Amino acid sequence: MGAGLAPARAQGVDLLLVLAVDASGSVSTERFELQKQGYAAAFRDRRVQQAIAGGMQQRIGVAMVQWTGPRLQRLVVEWHLVDGSAAADALAGRIEAAPRQLFSGGTSISGLIDYALGLLDRAPWPTLRKVIDISGDGGNNSGRPVGPARDDAVEAGVTINGLPILNVEPYLAEHYRENVIGGPGAFMIAIDSYEQFADAIRRKLITEISGLPAPPRLAAR
Repeated sequence: MGAGLAPARAQGVDLLLVLAVDASGSVSTERFELQKQGYAAAFRDRRVQQAIAGGMQQRIGVAMVQWTGPRLQRLVVEWHLVDGSAAADALAGRIEAAPRQLFSGGTSISGLIDYALGLLDRAPWPTLRKVIDISGDGGNNSGRPVGPARDDAVEAGVTINGLPILNVEPYLAEHYRENVIGGPGAFMIAIDSYEQFADAIRRKLITEISGLPAPPRLAAR
């Protein structure tokens, strides 16, 4: 079956994955494109596609959100069923074609988490694993505190993983580790610059999709 919605809700997926892309004011056009192209390249990568094929259902559901402030989130890629290389390539194309819709408004990781929980609730396929994959270069500075939002997600059975980019806030990794990531198998990969994003997101997606334990140095406390 190709990309698109499953014909019946009874058909499950191995993973529901929300990709959350930072579009706040600190993210220049060039930096935003590095994120977007990194995600697209990852889904075209043979190793990522093999991780999807290695699951019991051999398919996952993916959606992409751009986010900034407490009420500034945009769903730029609707739920997409990835059940083979053609569907993965199609998803990469949709990611590349999605224009930037947000440019400022603060950095509300908590608002993004709350939005993503609603998006996961509306997903068209059942699953035992739900993950919010957050990348960004700033700590939570607007909306409600991020810790309670993270805790609400974990209580709902959702794992939050992080990809903090440290070029703006050198201590962002500690903020993500203590306040953002959480849930079964939660981990993060911190990078120093946007130029490292493509390699990091590929490694991160392989770990998330395969469901294998993250290395101890990456895991949540």
